[in-house]
Amino acid sequence: MQNKGLIKLFAILFGLVSIYQLSFTFFANKVEDSAKEYAKANVPDNNGRALAKYERKYLDSVANKEIVNLGFAKYSYNDIKKSQMNLGLDLKGGINAILQVSVKDILVGLSNNSKNPVFLEALAKADEAQKNSQSDYLDLFFNQFESISKGGIKLSDPTIFGTKALRDKIDFNKTNEQVKSTLQEEINTSINTAFEVLRSRIDKFGVVQPNIQRIGTSGRIQVELPGAKDIERVQNLLQSTAELQFWEVYTNAEVQNFFFAANAKVAELLKDDSTTEQVKDSAKADNIDDLLGESADSTKVESQKNLFTYLFPNIAQSQQQMSSLVAQARVQDTAKVNSLLKNKEVRALLPNNLKYVKFLWDYKAQPSADGTAEIIGLYAIKSNRADKAPIDGDVIADAKQDYDQLSKPVVSMLMNGEGTKKWAKMTSENVGKFVAVVLDDYVYTAPVVNGAITGGSTQISGGSMTVNEAQDIATVLKAGKLPAPARIIEAEVVGPSLGQESINASMWSFALAILLVLGWMVVYYGKSGLYANIALVVNILFIFGWLAAFGAVLTLPGIAGIILTIGMSVDANVIIFERIKEALNEGKGLGTSVEEGFSFKGALSAIIDANITTFLTGVILYVFGTGPIKGFAYTLMLGIGTSLFTAIFITRLFIDGAAARGTNLTFNTNLSKNWFKNIAVEFLQKRKIAYIVSGFFITVGLVSILTVGLKQGVDFKGGRSYVVRFDQTMKSNEVAATLKDAFGTAPEVKTYGSDNQLKITTVYKIDEEGTEVDEVVQNTLYNGLKPYLGNTSYEDFKPGFEKAGNGIMSYMKVDPTIADDIKQAALWAVLGSLIIVFLYILLRFRKMAYSIGAVVAVFHDVLVVLGVFSLLYKFMPFDMEIGQSFIAAILTVVGYSLNDTVVIFDRIREFTEGKNSVTASLVNKALCSTLGRTINTSLTTLLVMLAIFFFGGDSIKGFMFALIIGVVVGTYSSLFVATPIMFDVSKKEDKK
Repeated sequence: MQNKGLIKLFAILFGLVSIYQLSFTFFANKVEDSAKEYAKANVPDNNGRALAKYERKYLDSVANKEIVNLGFAKYSYNDIKKSQMNLGLDLKGGINAILQVSVKDILVGLSNNSKNPVFLEALAKADEAQKNSQSDYLDLFFNQFESISKGGIKLSDPTIFGTKALRDKIDFNKTNEQVKSTLQEEINTSINTAFEVLRSRIDKFGVVQPNIQRIGTSGRIQVELPGAKDIERVQNLLQSTAELQFWEVYTNAEVQNFFFAANAKVAELLKDDSTTEQVKDSAKADNIDDLLGESADSTKVESQKNLFTYLFPNIAQSQQQMSSLVAQARVQDTAKVNSLLKNKEVRALLPNNLKYVKFLWDYKAQPSADGTAEIIGLYAIKSNRADKAPIDGDVIADAKQDYDQLSKPVVSMLMNGEGTKKWAKMTSENVGKFVAVVLDDYVYTAPVVNGAITGGSTQISGGSMTVNEAQDIATVLKAGKLPAPARIIEAEVVGPSLGQESINASMWSFALAILLVLGWMVVYYGKSGLYANIALVVNILFIFGWLAAFGAVLTLPGIAGIILTIGMSVDANVIIFERIKEALNEGKGLGTSVEEGFSFKGALSAIIDANITTFLTGVILYVFGTGPIKGFAYTLMLGIGTSLFTAIFITRLFIDGAAARGTNLTFNTNLSKNWFKNIAVEFLQKRKIAYIVSGFFITVGLVSILTVGLKQGVDFKGGRSYVVRFDQTMKSNEVAATLKDAFGTAPEVKTYGSDNQLKITTVYKIDEEGTEVDEVVQNTLYNGLKPYLGNTSYEDFKPGFEKAGNGIMSYMKVDPTIADDIKQAALWAVLGSLIIVFLYILLRFRKMAYSIGAVVAVFHDVLVVLGVFSLLYKFMPFDMEIGQSFIAAILTVVGYSLNDTVVIFDRIREFTEGKNSVTASLVNKALCSTLGRTINTSLTTLLVMLAIFFFGGDSIKGFMFALIIGVVVGTYSSLFVATPIMFDVSKKEDKK
């Protein structure tokens, strides 16, 4: 092997970088474990909400403390948490939601609530058409409008979109197509606005590594918040309408005397509480105190603490120092400041002219001067008894980022008629003073008013405003045009308790799977197996290092993907070792045999072909999948790349080194040396029996599918699914009967994992829209289950936070409209993978017979797995639903089956090279020569999957069961379906 030095250098550097990246996760986990320990010490009753509060308090207190010191670099907790491994919902808990911004409501808003009958009828028919269509709503509306109007009225009509607000963009002469183009731009702007508003809200929520992205042009936005515990707050945050307001503000000079008075009062309040809190805290563990430091624990309030301990007032000592910014605080202290400023005794100090003041924070923080903390500004808003803003955001007609005469970024803003009047009044009354632009109770800008603005057109500028900031503010101003809140149409919620259990289960299953594979390789291949094991461990290090370095999300299916690639990594080494053994058995020397085994004509061709086919299925999964399925596909593709490198190069380095030292490598042990030798099975002569057996199982499966059917998951049929844990053993049929009274129809209730846990699936109110419907359904579920919940309150029953007893552990909701889209995407994923694989095999083997044999075998495997699921889903003690996870399993089965088949086909091609036709004896010889590899790989892969199945989480059992059946059937079909079909088709082609 050439370039050994370069390969060694690359492997060492990649390994060191991987360890470095993973170290952040190690140190972050240590801090978070300490936070949990601190929380448990302060919350004796294990109340989930209180535990989360104390965890957050601890983490805030150490946010900017030095955790790691490498000499050349120092890292605080805030630094390391940004680089720690991203865990998905199923491992960390949290919420994953898809929100739909209503394009219909946007169109209604753009038309100024038009009452035109043609317009309203087109909307109604577009609503109906959308139920059974994946087309964009605008296209459906446009087609319906064209059909109904028949040219009698245009979209540019003044009663529809030819309004004053749109007069600069739509005039009466524009054609419907031109108006449609303009409407698409406006819709995109509205969706972009919704996206930016949601992103701003999510940034305020404080979860680590949130993910938000638009889904095409459909108006859908996907939001993933791993680690979020206050699920109710998240849902309200995501679905509430953006509230844009314009307020007058007090200057720092006007409120500074109040701050001085409040500071003295707060000192008294904190002094009164300090003795009690110190006594309470003195009983806590010393190691927690040491880690926090003497001043870090905000519950240990010393007597000298006051308001200015947490809040830094912006004092105005001259006219030039007057500002709308009244104070600043560290981000972690904002909750404390809010609490102190809302205190009744503190509010009582406000003079009459400040009676209704409300304090709002800046929308984003800035690093402190020394870089040790994030500082955020505070503003004093001139509110009133009704807390009604002088101007609301619905008066904004347009806003955009622009430049002033000095080429500095500004925001140009245009108001409608009503807004023009209000803005003229507000600016004329506040010349030389400040006004604030507020969105969702955060201040985005609070500029000085230089003069009355009467034309409805104005600019917002700031001395240090950047282009990006100007664009953000323009987006916020346009948020006032958002006609409706975004509605959650698909949601998956996993509680932190279930997430932690999944981590524990996955770690056990992962460790057991690794030990089984490592042990088997040593038993079968001896010292060579040990070298392969070292390469395998390096492969795992590379995978996790890559995931940590590039911020990929690790999910439970992702762990399954990693373990599957371990099986494939073993497969590559098995193929290589078997080829080396063959060369050694032919009397060739060790060096020559190793060279031959690692050559393209030896094992490399089969390895590359097999891995490419599996990689292609991973690509299809990644393109069509969502959430955890993407995670599975990502780790599968990543694992294929790293396993190829480690199996081909790392293993080779060790074997070449052993050969150079004169080590006697036999690639077997005394126990395994005679296994799979001198096999002479006439596989093709048994193909008719195999066809009958396969035909029987497929027929039985199809009959079951057509009569009994398949159990579709919520993500394919729509509905809501809750996993509820109780503190007693539950009978599913009894609970179903009880809930029938609450829901009107009996939901589907099944034991989920342990006998005190149920999965409850219902379609109750799933067709109803509105942000309050989810809460109604959840409340109905609680009332229906009340006889079994003891003293559990509704607050404790809700999903989120740690669960000490009864409650919802996880929750999933899918609207029927998006369920159809998911189902169609899954169908395209399966068909797409089959087409791509068919073309790839045709390209590589240059004969139609090989492609037909491979695709028929894949269809065979898919039908058998579907048949098994149809026959057994009513009897198995775990979920066997047909959903996105099942499709991922099917595509993995496709990849695995093709992997097996391609290795066999590769050997057949080698044996028939230069010959006129494929003969039965050559095919049988090829099958026999690869049988050891086939059984060995299938066995190690099965060991891995069985370990995950028995010791992994409940949520992945159905997924793993499909893979186990697929591996068994795929191994069988490679030998008895794909190869015989290829042989029969080849014979027919030869005759022609």
